[in-house]
Amino acid sequence: MQEPNALTDLRVGRDDKPDAAVVRDALGVGVAVGLSGFAFGVTSAGSGLTLLQTCVLSLLVFTGASQFALVGAIAAGGSPFTAAAGAFFLGVRNAFYGLRLSQVLRLTRAVRLFAAQWVIDETTVVTLAQPTRRSARIGFVVTGLSLYVLWNLTTLLGAVGAEAIGDTAAWGLDAAGPAVFLALLAPMLKTGTERAVAGLAVVLGLGLLPVLPAGVPVLVAALAAPAVLWAQGRRAGGEAR
Repeated sequence: MQEPNALTDLRVGRDDKPDAAVVRDALGVGVAVGLSGFAFGVTSAGSGLTLLQTCVLSLLVFTGASQFALVGAIAAGGSPFTAAAGAFFLGVRNAFYGLRLSQVLRLTRAVRLFAAQWVIDETTVVTLAQPTRRSARIGFVVTGLSLYVLWNLTTLLGAVGAEAIGDTAAWGLDAAGPAVFLALLAPMLKTGTERAVAGLAVVLGLGLLPVLPAGVPVLVAALAAPAVLWAQGRRAGGEAR
């Protein structure tokens, strides 16, 4: 008799979810987040990137936080190296998402190469919320496809619109990128540890902004996570005594 496998029977004990419900939820996430690509297009064009550069970023990078960090650092006068480094550190989390999703989705080696492009926050959340491998795969594909298409389409529209209106700062559109980034981040901060990391990162980033070159404060803010975890470990060790 074969023993149950948690990776074969996801969410043991839960009822299957209708395919239509999975598609509905996945489309909801894909459409809602995909429309914010307009803000990236506006922000990127306002930072001095060309229409082609802006669209290539969305086509190849396709991770909103990293894209906003990159163009934000460039707009602030940072060097391409520090801008790329900040974007890279934000994007590293997708590698860890990929490790988990590879266990859940169990895709063939050939398909994994293409699926890796869609391993982002939103597809991970939708995929891991499903009760079975079938619904997880549907959720991943629908979220990834709808988000990728809409993100790139609205990026193009935003960049074209920004070029048409000229100075985006005069219209206050330079704040669109940070506003969207915060709107995406806020719902993810569910625990005290996550809020502490976010708060310390904000303090480090804003506090060092006047004294460090553009793009560097973002890199320093990445130290917030290990600092908070270290402090919590020290406190837990003290309480254990």
